[in-house]
Amino acid sequence: MLAVDENGDAIDGDQIIAILALDQDVDQVAVTVMANLGFHALMRERGIRVHTTDVGDRYVMEALQREGAVLGGEQSGHVIYLREHVTGDGLAAGLLLCAALKGRTLSQAAAVMTRWPQAKENVRVTDRELTQAVRDEVERLNREWGGHGRALVRPSGTEPLIRVLVEAENAEVAREACASIAALVRRELG
Repeated sequence: MLAVDENGDAIDGDQIIAILALDQDVDQVAVTVMANLGFHALMRERGIRVHTTDVGDRYVMEALQREGAVLGGEQSGHVIYLREHVTGDGLAAGLLLCAALKGRTLSQAAAVMTRWPQAKENVRVTDRELTQAVRDEVERLNREWGGHGRALVRPSGTEPLIRVLVEAENAEVAREACASIAALVRRELG
């Protein structure tokens, strides 16, 4: 389930889960490695523990069940709310989001979370096994940024692709780093 606010701006799953986490007063959530750093910052600020999983709603569900949590999901919009539900349900998520507005516009509700700029690229490859050079570059960037950005490079679970995600406080930095890593992936795994 995704939403569009009154200005025509998309509200993604991270923002929806953030709104619901605050409205439902949960103490923990489960999200995937794709969750925006702005989401993590808000949860830390509010004292909500975050369980981070591999990409896929099944991993989010496993974490929720293992930890006894009730709310989680993916940036893509898959929201799982386990109070009185046993699986993700788009209609239930939409109703929960509407109830969480409490007289605010959707843009006002979503403003609680500052989204960090993200740059993404899918690189078609013949081999999905990351090389040491790619792993080293990702590790170097993550160490260099020290929490003020991140690079995540992972093989797609469904396609012959390597997925590159870079987040930084500055959009241009994210775009440049993403392009650089994608070029390295092409050279290494073409």
